[in-house]
Amino acid sequence: MATPPTSKSDFPWWLAAAIVLAGAAALFIATSNLYAQVFTTVAKGIGITIFVAVVAFALASAIGLGLALMGLSGSRWLRQIARFYVEIIRGVPILVLLFWIAFAGAPAFVAAWNALTAPLQSAGYLGELLVRDVSLLWRAIMALTIGYSAFISEVFRAGIQAVEKGQIEAAKALGLSRAQRFRLIVFPQAIRTILPPLGNDFVAMVKDSSLVSVLGVADITQMGKIYAAGSFRFFETYSIVAYIYLILTVSLSLALRALEQRLRRAHEE
Repeated sequence: MATPPTSKSDFPWWLAAAIVLAGAAALFIATSNLYAQVFTTVAKGIGITIFVAVVAFALASAIGLGLALMGLSGSRWLRQIARFYVEIIRGVPILVLLFWIAFAGAPAFVAAWNALTAPLQSAGYLGELLVRDVSLLWRAIMALTIGYSAFISEVFRAGIQAVEKGQIEAAKALGLSRAQRFRLIVFPQAIRTILPPLGNDFVAMVKDSSLVSVLGVADITQMGKIYAAGSFRFFETYSIVAYIYLILTVSLSLALRALEQRLRRAHEE
């Protein structure tokens, strides 16, 4: 029989090695004129990358929670609508969805908006909306929002269903309304189950935000593409791009793991 691991064997040696490598890479970048120049150029896209990931994830989480509640509702029609959305969206690649929203969905939205507001436009209260008025940045955010909301809804649904039915029945016996049961009983317990996969989806969102570069959005990847195309320094440029993404994703993973452990300790106490 294998012996249980000791505390020494649980030490995160991988993290120590990663920190050493990251520190060595940072020192090398700081002392190399070429790599420092590449880093300065590519780092200009960090703000856009974080903005896209945070906004798209927040919107996707809100829609995903709504879809999960629809899927668990007593209405057959709501359940079928939620299931239709989830299955269809999950079957479309994010990149394809990005192109569709950017070049087909946005023009369709503009046409529909102009048709609905035609009387107001004729009266001079509103101006005509043009396709170019819908920025590529927000088209990219909406595509990521729609794509990830289908996956996040399944995370919420699984977490909510993991709550023991006996506690829900006890809350009903106490006279709590459906909203009160969800807010006071179900969600506080479900969040412990939901948080790990939800955190994984957020890290994946940060990485998949690089897809917005195909629309010319000035994120990390796009800034790297522009620099590499002008300088032909592909190895140096994409090494820096990978380094920045690794710093972002590993830092997020560690922060989420610390939050999970804190919630676990609070629950045990």
